[in-house]
Amino acid sequence: MDRESFYARARHDVPGPMDGIKVLDVTKVWSGPMATCTLADLGAEVIRVEMPGNREGLMPPELPGTGLSWMRQTINRNKRSLGLDLRKPGGPETFLRLAATADVIVENYLPGTLERWGVGYEQCRAVKADIVYVSISGFGQYGPDAGRPGYDPAIQAAAGWMAFNGDPGSPPMRAPTFLADDVAALHAVIGTLAALRHRDTTGAGQHVDVSMLDALLATSDGHLTLAAGGAAAPRTGNQVELVVPADCYACADGHVYIAVALDRQWRALAEAIDRPGLARADGFATNAERLSNRDAVNALVGDWCATRRAAEVESALTARGLIAQRVRTFAEAAKDPHVHERDMLQETVLSNGATAPLTGPAVKFSHTPTRVRTGAPAPGAHTEEILDGLGLDAVARDSLRASGAI
Repeated sequence: MDRESFYARARHDVPGPMDGIKVLDVTKVWSGPMATCTLADLGAEVIRVEMPGNREGLMPPELPGTGLSWMRQTINRNKRSLGLDLRKPGGPETFLRLAATADVIVENYLPGTLERWGVGYEQCRAVKADIVYVSISGFGQYGPDAGRPGYDPAIQAAAGWMAFNGDPGSPPMRAPTFLADDVAALHAVIGTLAALRHRDTTGAGQHVDVSMLDALLATSDGHLTLAAGGAAAPRTGNQVELVVPADCYACADGHVYIAVALDRQWRALAEAIDRPGLARADGFATNAERLSNRDAVNALVGDWCATRRAAEVESALTARGLIAQRVRTFAEAAKDPHVHERDMLQETVLSNGATAPLTGPAVKFSHTPTRVRTGAPAPGAHTEEILDGLGLDAVARDSLRASGAI
């Protein structure tokens, strides 16, 4: 299928499949903003409630040539911004007035914080009975550790993920991306969609509790269950415990990741590395044999790769239907024609008029395509129009300014 065929029935009059859903974003750092960014990408109207002291716009590195922070531009695209301090007089009341018009509220403050400010789940439910209120936190809304703050690396440490990651014998190693934040964000989006489905069929809203720890454990491939049963898996680095060969092999000018999961794939690999006699040889013919003969198998594959360029290895093996991928940098991936064809980089006008290739939405919809519609707004850029939409007159706005709420 080509791109034109996939989008043959695409609509261009809606921003995405969540068109018509209003989301209030009361979040900070990464997990919460990433969840609401995904909802915005899907077409929801997302209003970001900007609290004073938000440091997203100050976080390095700068998007090259823009003068703007990578963090803010990445996670706040496709949103509008309301500057509102929920801790100042008039702030909570204004928020509740806005909440009465919303479908979803997403927050990721320490449990109990928004409740103390007067905008917790029960307070919002009082003005909008069917509200879907999504709370993301390190350890959840209840449980012995519910009051503990949790940042991404600490959650990786708590989950067992950090101890599991890295080469055998090496110190614990965190994921270089915000893994726990990103996984929690995705679970928050899933929870939002499920709760909206329930609301649409029953009329009832609910409080959705997303713990970063729970989310990381739930997406750790069953290793929590194995460990609870006394069968904790060893640290394997780039290798895979279940199949051989599966590793990152050094080539003359880089590395290639090769994975052979099926015996017929091994036979194809044996031909490719000029060792056809190993296709059905004792110690090599089946995956069970190769698991017991891991070092010898890896040495054979490694020796063959070592004298060849990475692109040559990738080409030779993929031509035989094998899994082989040259290890690329993000810079190399950014130049890949396939990445561009999939709209994973979209040139976007930012709030200061500069442009940058922002990362596009991952999921493609044939009927309601999604895209990066707008760059991240400057903090509070839409305050006046949002307050105007709530019917707040000049006197009310002056009062909010006097209190420092806006």
